[in-house]
Amino acid sequence: MRVDPNISAILNTGIQNTQQSLNTSVEQLASGQRVALPSDDPAAAAANLESLATSANVDRYTRNGDAVLSQIQMADSALSSVIGELNQAVTLGVQGADGSMNSADRASIATQVQSILSGVVSQANTTFNGISLFAGTAGVANAFVADSSSANGYTYQGNSTINAATIGSNLQISVNIPGDQIFVNPNGNVLGSLQQLVTALNSGTTSEIGAAVAEVNTAIANVSQQRVIYAGTVKQIESQESFLSQESVSLTAQQQSLTGIDLATAVTNMTQAQIAHSAVLAAAAKVLPTSLLDYLK
Repeated sequence: MRVDPNISAILNTGIQNTQQSLNTSVEQLASGQRVALPSDDPAAAAANLESLATSANVDRYTRNGDAVLSQIQMADSALSSVIGELNQAVTLGVQGADGSMNSADRASIATQVQSILSGVVSQANTTFNGISLFAGTAGVANAFVADSSSANGYTYQGNSTINAATIGSNLQISVNIPGDQIFVNPNGNVLGSLQQLVTALNSGTTSEIGAAVAEVNTAIANVSQQRVIYAGTVKQIESQESFLSQESVSLTAQQQSLTGIDLATAVTNMTQAQIAHSAVLAAAAKVLPTSLLDYLK
């Protein structure tokens, strides 16, 4: 039987096209993606790239928030311990101001307050990833070092610069409070008031001890005020992270809608491709010589 070459070419093209459609349908079902290459849907591919870039930013902001949240929580925990130590110093100071105490009793209390001072300095030198939390941006291991020539008994090695972290588009937060603002603030000098209390207990009058206790109370108020700043920052970070989490979910859904398949549609497309391919093969079997059909298969 003689076969019209035009019909042969048409059938051959039909077989190739339906086979390609079937392959595409199978690949889409296997991968779950409708757009594997930009050429599959240039507009969707471009929109997806933009969405992916936004997702990358959201992930970066979230990582930044997580990192600074841990840092701030550690700093706040240190200040909480400092307040506890200062309250203990106040209790000891009140005992020492009692007129029934003798010099030996007060000296013993002074030793306890000195120990408290050492503990507070340890908290003031708290580190996070090897860097002092209360040294500003100085990058030193210890914010405070012993210095007998200083009225506080210690020298601040840090600076007064505040670090900032980006946790959103056009949203930056302050990460740290410099240690001089907390521990040697003239409006509430933590180290100075403790040193004053030690001196008063060792060699001062009851009125001088009472004045030192009042200074420690002022220091407690200052540290508490600094903790309010940290609490506000934590609240801001948590609020932003909640927003970022929702944004991430929305972006993932957007990317799926742009490049992913609709399962029902994909199954229908594959079924139709199978039917079309089977139909063209059946037509070819009736028209083309067996040898040629075998070759095409």
